[in-house]
Amino acid sequence: MSAELVKSSATLQNRLQSIPPVPWRDPHTVSPEALAGYIQTLEAACLERPQSADLRTVLGMAYAVNYDVYKSMDALELAVATDPTHFWAQLKYAELLYRLRALPRADVETKKAIELARNTWELSVARAQLQTIRRLNRDSTRNVTWDKPLTVPALFLSAMLLCSFAVMMWI
Repeated sequence: MSAELVKSSATLQNRLQSIPPVPWRDPHTVSPEALAGYIQTLEAACLERPQSADLRTVLGMAYAVNYDVYKSMDALELAVATDPTHFWAQLKYAELLYRLRALPRADVETKKAIELARNTWELSVARAQLQTIRRLNRDSTRNVTWDKPLTVPALFLSAMLLCSFAVMMWI
């Protein structure tokens, strides 16, 4: 984590002592009210410092813990757009895509995070995520492309229903 994130987290802790230190480590231990208060505090901090990719990343993670996927996606996309060289914003954005099982896109975004890694620990975290994405892509997930026309099967189904209706009327 960068120094700005640590400073921001410490500032938020000093502002409101009832905020859990890191609510996304175990979402089951944080009450919804406490998490909502934490999110409001992060939103206010993001309004004060709109160019902070660290705060937007933490806000996106908090939204994800609160099961608010669209807001989480927006916050993480904005964090990546604010600072395209921010490793954690890129990695968490890729992780959200991976958890939503948008695996081809998560693969691309994780590769970007690997390129942004500044030390071996960040590199190992990103590579582990990429390995998991590729394993899921290979083993358990079917990526169906809807590029075949459905007119022939639809006509065949209609003909079968029409025939069965005619037979039922005849009998």
